[in-house]
Amino acid sequence: MNRFKASFLALALLVTGAQLAVAQDAAEDQPKPARQSWSFSGVFGKFDQAQLQRGFQVYKEVCSNCHRLSIAFRTLENENGPGFSEEQVKALAASYNVTNDEPNDSGKIFQRPGTPADLFPPPEAFPNDQAAAAAMGKAPPDMWLLAKSRKYERGFPWFVFDVFDAYQEVGTDYIYAILTGYTHKDDPQWNLYYPGHKIAMPNPLQDGGVKYTDGTPATTQNYARDVAAFLSWTAEPSQTERKNIGFRAIVFLLVLSALMYMVKKRVWADAH
Repeated sequence: MNRFKASFLALALLVTGAQLAVAQDAAEDQPKPARQSWSFSGVFGKFDQAQLQRGFQVYKEVCSNCHRLSIAFRTLENENGPGFSEEQVKALAASYNVTNDEPNDSGKIFQRPGTPADLFPPPEAFPNDQAAAAAMGKAPPDMWLLAKSRKYERGFPWFVFDVFDAYQEVGTDYIYAILTGYTHKDDPQWNLYYPGHKIAMPNPLQDGGVKYTDGTPATTQNYARDVAAFLSWTAEPSQTERKNIGFRAIVFLLVLSALMYMVKKRVWADAH
């Protein structure tokens, strides 16, 4: 019986060791996305309005063919975001057909030109997730919260900063890495940073595919950076305001603490 237990234990250790070796090889073969420098990182970081406008252009011309963006058109007017004018947003919304929430007098659901209050409609090719899954095997994710939902562990000691620093743009780094991770030209679905290296989305970006009008070089790297920044903004359009409020709150608390300490010393001065 003891021999059986010893043999079973040895076998279990052997299997565990093999699994750990395979996992270690996979981890070494699966590099972590590199940290990028973003204008909106840190306590005083702000979004680059021109970059967000370029990122929206990349989304509209490339990503919107498969991915939905569940934000209202009027969100693009945010002065701390893309900062499009009211007229631009109205024209943009009207260029889309949206399904009306309420039926007409005949009881039929109909389509109408969009208004700034409407959400971006789903891609014309995929009116719902079921249709997208049937056509592609899996429905492409909504890009609205993509930057917040896509995370990865950076290991010790960097994960400590990722947990306690609210402004770490890990998800944005991940999006940029995925969009620039198509390193096998003979396989458009091989991605360096995607788990298993096989991603359902073929390489969507090509140099010169989107024509920038502000002089920014039309390269895959610039497309990836711009749309990653834009998706970081869509995930939290009020980020700049939140940072400003948080900073003012910290300053107020520091001043209040100093005043309370001075009052305490004055009140208890005669007691010592």
